Amino acid sequence: MGVGEEEFEHEPYVGLEFDTADDARIFYGNYASRVGFRIRSGQLYRSRVDGSVCNRRFVCWKEGFQINSRTGCPAFVRVKKSDSGKWVLDQFAKDHNHDLDTCEKNHPANSQCKSSATTAQVVDLCRKPQIKQLDVVDNGCSSSSSIFSAKRIKPGANEGLVKFEPYVGLKFDSANEAYQYYDTYAGNVGFRVRIGQLFRSKNDGSITSRRFVCSKEGFQHPSRVGCGAFMRIKRHDNGRWIVDRYQLEHNHELEMQMKANRGSASRKLLDEINETSEKLDIAKKHNGSLVKKHRANNIGSDWYTVLHNYFQNRQAEDIGFFYAVDVQMGCCRSIFWADGRSRFSCSQFGDAIIFDTSYKQNNYVVPFATFVGVNHHKQPVLLGCALVANESKESFIWLFETWLRAMSGCHPKSIIADHDDSILQAIAQVFPSSHHRFSMWQIKTKEREHLSPRSSDCKYEYEKCVYQSHTVGEFDAAWDALLSKYSLRENAWLKEMYEKRENWVPLYLRGTFFAGIPIDGLDAFFDPYLNSQTSLEEFVMRYEQGLEQRRGNERKEDYNSFNLQAYLQTNEPMEEQCRRLYTLSVFKVFQRELLQSYGYLGAKIHEQGAICRYLIHKCGNENEKHIVTFCSSNLDVSCGCQMFESEGVLCRHALRLFQILDIRELPSRYILHRWTRSAEYGTVRDFESGGSSHEIKAKMVWSLREIAAKYVEFGATSFEKYKLAYEIMHEGGRKLCWQR
Repeated sequence: MGVGEEEFEHEPYVGLEFDTADDARIFYGNYASRVGFRIRSGQLYRSRVDGSVCNRRFVCWKEGFQINSRTGCPAFVRVKKSDSGKWVLDQFAKDHNHDLDTCEKNHPANSQCKSSATTAQVVDLCRKPQIKQLDVVDNGCSSSSSIFSAKRIKPGANEGLVKFEPYVGLKFDSANEAYQYYDTYAGNVGFRVRIGQLFRSKNDGSITSRRFVCSKEGFQHPSRVGCGAFMRIKRHDNGRWIVDRYQLEHNHELEMQMKANRGSASRKLLDEINETSEKLDIAKKHNGSLVKKHRANNIGSDWYTVLHNYFQNRQAEDIGFFYAVDVQMGCCRSIFWADGRSRFSCSQFGDAIIFDTSYKQNNYVVPFATFVGVNHHKQPVLLGCALVANESKESFIWLFETWLRAMSGCHPKSIIADHDDSILQAIAQVFPSSHHRFSMWQIKTKEREHLSPRSSDCKYEYEKCVYQSHTVGEFDAAWDALLSKYSLRENAWLKEMYEKRENWVPLYLRGTFFAGIPIDGLDAFFDPYLNSQTSLEEFVMRYEQGLEQRRGNERKEDYNSFNLQAYLQTNEPMEEQCRRLYTLSVFKVFQRELLQSYGYLGAKIHEQGAICRYLIHKCGNENEKHIVTFCSSNLDVSCGCQMFESEGVLCRHALRLFQILDIRELPSRYILHRWTRSAEYGTVRDFESGGSSHEIKAKMVWSLREIAAKYVEFGATSFEKYKLAYEIMHEGGRKLCWQR
């Protein structure tokens, strides 16, 4: 049923039906006005099948404990979408734990009525509520309630604040809710919070417990004093999170100024969010599909506030943490940040990067973009993050210049990014010497869009032309034949793609270093932690979870490379040489090429002085052949397949030539330092591979900074280790002064 005036006289009851979820909200809002309270929109749940909203909660405005005015009120209604399309009230809690406002009874909620009028046609809201408590736990299940209990402590005479002290058994609907609670408690008491350890299930890998700690926990930074205060939550089978351990005592003085100002800061934040929320995106029904309205060309104050607090906490812990904000006409357009580890990684692995803006295609709530490289284990490594609300050329220029400044001016050799005019122009201006390769998954999407109506023969010849051409002449001839045969000369998309063929056709990408990144690219760095449904309130926690998972995988591969050995498949000395130097992942690539080389034959076809050319072809397949050029004076080798130039590992054709010439070990120039086991320590050995003096100095700075950070981290764990670390560094300092 729709909501008529007569329906406002009803009290909610299980089974009450509405035409839309907004009708239910209007009904509950008017009921609340009569009874004497106000309401907020609570959690919403989405279908796993099509992502549509399938149930919604509307709660008393005093639900939760995120700000001092809230009392954890349990009153709420929940409506669920039935198969018929109706919304049915399936849960209702009537009782409140606070006094009702008699003024509310006499003054209907005008703001709610106004909101209902403007949202009569709204299907779903992409805007975030003031403090969102999305009821999603790590295993994908959702709980049925958003209520948790808290022990109330009377404030001091002059504090004016209500503090809810943690206790064993305190319940939350999500880990995010627990973090918000502990952060609020910390602000009232006088300390700051960091996200501590997490533990995962051995069965399915889902998170089973989490720790939130005082920001002064540990000794990794001079500002930390090993504080033992923490709160740990554990996930139960019903999806709820329960406090099972905590410690309230701190070993340092608390910040009384924080206690005095926290309440007003929280109120200011809420005012900003309320002011901004009306301007956020609303999804409207249009021809049976959801279409997003144009996103405002600035980042709302709620985004900036949440991230700014996070950045300040990170800067207190990490001296290498960097962030920058693009502000124009008083509006925040873009935000960039990178921690010290990302900046150090860029000095080693910033030669080939992926600028991932998949949020643009997937309608992300948070317009999140990443800079990603490939480490010495061929794993993705984070090189920086950004929020980009304004997708103009000027915004991307600012972003790339900021990234360059954070990474000490190290220009990448290649960039993989979307086929987008704004990005294309920004890369050309900021990275003029870098080769821009289009994201292949985006190209594939366009191919399906433009070639699906064509015959299967047309698509086959197109793919053969693009992906199997070996020379420029062969590609041009096949492309011209394709356009003529299928009358495609006036196809605007094909015209544009031909003009930009050097940015995406594999033939034209040979010889450019891409660190072995597959033509189809890599999975998104933060999958599955961040997706198009991730709200800002969950963003920081999920971001840190994903980052810790990736870096944990890197630590595991570091351990394996130093403690495990791959089996040798031949008696070649160069195989033993490469096993000793390469990481396990890269050695497997080399070993595959070495084994394949035995299936090739070679013959000299030209000689001029020290330069010789050989034809290397596969046994039984004369069509698979390559010209390999060799210089006997300096052992330089180059192959027509250009695998070494694009991946940094010698190909089977060059290795076969070395066997023919009885060269038993690889020249050092063909073992890139970035692929070796020692790359993680930042030892700079491959300067001869190229780079300006500025880039070389940046590498040395970050290498030394990383080593120094490890001395600090491990030296501060005990007094004995501190003395040892101090003596080592002091002795090193004396030698440096003598050398100078």
